Amino acid sequence: MRVGAHVSMSSSKVTSDETKPPHGNIANAVCRQVAFGGNCGQIFTTSPQVWQDPDLSDEEVELFVNETDEKLDGPWVIHSSYLVNLCTPKDDLRAKSIASMQTEVDAADELGIEYVNVHLGAHTGAGVEGGLDNAASALDELDIPDGVTVLIESDAGSGTKLGGDFEHLATVLDESEQDLDVCIDTAHAFAAGYDLSTEEGVEETIEEFDEVVGLEHLKCIHLNDSKHECGTNKDEHALIGEGYIGEEGMSAIINHPELEDVPLVLETPTEDGKGFAWNIARVKELRENGE
Repeated sequence: MRVGAHVSMSSSKVTSDETKPPHGNIANAVCRQVAFGGNCGQIFTTSPQVWQDPDLSDEEVELFVNETDEKLDGPWVIHSSYLVNLCTPKDDLRAKSIASMQTEVDAADELGIEYVNVHLGAHTGAGVEGGLDNAASALDELDIPDGVTVLIESDAGSGTKLGGDFEHLATVLDESEQDLDVCIDTAHAFAAGYDLSTEEGVEETIEEFDEVVGLEHLKCIHLNDSKHECGTNKDEHALIGEGYIGEEGMSAIINHPELEDVPLVLETPTEDGKGFAWNIARVKELRENGE
């Protein structure tokens, strides 16, 4: 089983850390992943709240690559900036979003990272069809290096945000000229109305995803429980098995035969003394064969 967390590359001690990481660069992500018990994972290359390009020296890139090859199974995923909005009808925001995504796919190529994950964003008045057209055409402007794939992430579907419906994901995959794949966030899908709290609900959701998008496009799962009920469109993550998806739903996802080879990346909170290490251990406990 490939399971890990979205870890920080900060050189400072963060909430989930037992000790301060040893490096002053992106290689800290590898150290943290190992410390938490993960073997794959996700990172930001810069602060996700500002327009900022990755700043990676040759030395830290080499260290990250070597540490990853030696200590992890992979894959790594880069999560794009939260400011990126591919669906926007605004020319300036569209240009910034495309430029930001280009720096991320280039950084992924440099770091030997296979995937860059991105939310579609909000159409803000362009309408669903217009927003999806905007997203597909924005992605088509990227020069994506060989060996790097952009993953479209499912969304909780609040306001004018797109990606809450599997049809939205399928439309962008169909309309874009790029070879795109998909990341499903379990908390987002649950908030958007896909009931993942029971074994039956998980089975029905997987069947629908396969029919609409195709399981061959599912390359990563953000495994998160939800602090809110199904269909509320509220995006707030809970500890594994302790939210409204619960232990039955989490176990059904983790053990589903169609998903056993899909990397699981946790974006769970740190609360009640339970951080990434606790959540990764919980996933492993729920795995029936323990592997």
